[in-house]
Amino acid sequence: MKLIQRIGYYLGGFSLGLVILAFFLSGKKTSCSYGPDARVLKNIRLKKIQYTNGIQTQLLSNNLDSVAVDYILRKGNINFSESNAREKPCGIYLVEGDYNEKEITLTVQNCDSIATITNFRITD
Repeated sequence: MKLIQRIGYYLGGFSLGLVILAFFLSGKKTSCSYGPDARVLKNIRLKKIQYTNGIQTQLLSNNLDSVAVDYILRKGNINFSESNAREKPCGIYLVEGDYNEKEITLTVQNCDSIATITNFRITD
């Protein structure tokens, strides 16, 4: 068998395998959160989100709501250099992201069953 035929069979089988995988995984809620940012953000999103006293009023005064916070928790980045992930009993993370052309920084206290947003900062 020539080399070109081997490559043809390989590519045919490989493409058939990709089609089968796409068919089986199309309806499932699968995610590939392998990076440290994605794992921590997913962990925070799975928990009940609470706000400290002044955060709700800060959000309303800046014409933002919980949708903006949810967007930042989905698409944002964690600043690990300014976070304190090993603090007991709850790790503290600094989540940064853009929403409607505004840079938003959230400080999240990530406990076992609850994630509390303790600080909110916005820069234009």
